[in-house]
Amino acid sequence: MKDMQFMRRILRLDWRTAKRMISIVFARSRKYLVVAVLVLTTGMHWAALQTVAWTTMLANNLRTQSVSEAVSKTFDGEHPCPLCKAIATGKKSEKKSERVSPTMKMECPLVANRFDLISPKSFLTFTRLELSADSSCSRPPVPPPRNSFV
Repeated sequence: MKDMQFMRRILRLDWRTAKRMISIVFARSRKYLVVAVLVLTTGMHWAALQTVAWTTMLANNLRTQSVSEAVSKTFDGEHPCPLCKAIATGKKSEKKSERVSPTMKMECPLVANRFDLISPKSFLTFTRLELSADSSCSRPPVPPPRNSFV
């Protein structure tokens, strides 16, 4: 009997832990998704692939050549590897699709040269309130009134 209660407690704890872990995984996966979208939209994936290609080329060249020769052959641009060629064609195709989009502009409809301002049929008129310094700074009556002090 006590063993069953103990097992139930463990299962409950595991389920709570699992729920918490699932929420953590979803929160992290959303962050990774945002980072991936930013990387793809800014074109950093090409830089990452180019880094992989250069590293692979450098490692392959170091097997047969000295360090200075391997570095110069890797980065001179005259000896591209198949991955470098694929990256170059991918960048070119991406640039071609970017060139097409600016020609498709959003056009605004034509606007008439003349504007007509129409007044409302009925509107409230306000009386003018005189707030000049002369009207608010009048002299007190001489002699002062006596009935106000009683």
